[in-house]
Amino acid sequence: QVQLVESGGGLVQPGGSLRLSCATSTDLFRISAMTWYRQAPGNQRELVASITSAGTTRYTDSVKGRFTISRDNAKKSVYLQMNSLKPEDTAVYYCRLQSPGLEYWGQGTQVTVSS
Repeated sequence: QVQLVESGGGLVQPGGSLRLSCATSTDLFRISAMTWYRQAPGNQRELVASITSAGTTRYTDSVKGRFTISRDNAKKSVYLQMNSLKPEDTAVYYCRLQSPGLEYWGQGTQVTVSS
């Protein structure tokens, strides 16, 4: 069973920063695309940022210029650096691992942006 463990969420003031981490032990990591999603209460889950096994990144428009996704294959981890946070970024953030024919999700980490 592949496990993804997210960490780094918390309460932060508007304009602040957080760095989310998602770690796994599976060797699939190196060949997998990794994606961060988020889901706010009453909303559908939405894609935030993704990174391919080759390092190509993609972002939803609302976070471009503020969030950065990165990966460390040696540590089997993916990160989401979130700067200039806004109240509308408040959500549970999930990471997903995707490789051919397989996908796995983490349990989520809460991010709350509030003064």
